[in-house]
Amino acid sequence: MLARYPGVERKGAEFAEFYAAAKDDCLRVVLVSVGDRPLAEDLVAEAFTRAWISWRTVRAHPAPRAWVVRTALNVHVSWWRRRRREVLADGGPSVSAPAADPPAPVDEALVRAIRALPLRQREVIALRVFFDLDTETTARTLGVSPGTVGAHLHRALAALRAQLPSFRDQEAHR
Repeated sequence: MLARYPGVERKGAEFAEFYAAAKDDCLRVVLVSVGDRPLAEDLVAEAFTRAWISWRTVRAHPAPRAWVVRTALNVHVSWWRRRRREVLADGGPSVSAPAADPPAPVDEALVRAIRALPLRQREVIALRVFFDLDTETTARTLGVSPGTVGAHLHRALAALRAQLPSFRDQEAHR
């Protein structure tokens, strides 16, 4: 007979519900940031694994989805730093998988324009626009001041307006 652990079962059910509700949104945001679907899937899987391990902390976070995205992006930066230091055995260039198309609900021109933004601006756009986080929560998630979030958001929106005439037109009708 197996012993039952109600706390673990409750944690598992809670986490499973969070995972089901958040996985697609987190994948979209990370995909827009890294531009490579297989890599984004791996990063999000790693981030959700870490979220499970630290579930008590993550569920108390003001924006658990943002925690997962930030963790995925941090894993990517760590991977990139390690990879940069590696010396290829054959001396040839490394080849990565081609970038996959983003999920259908996201406009391809918008995705290209967001990918052209600097990393911090992409992160601010993802958290403020896609996750609809407030400035304070975005600042805490990224480890910057609220003023820095505002500045990056302002610059990102100006760049998007310049690149996307349809974005400019939508802004004019508001």
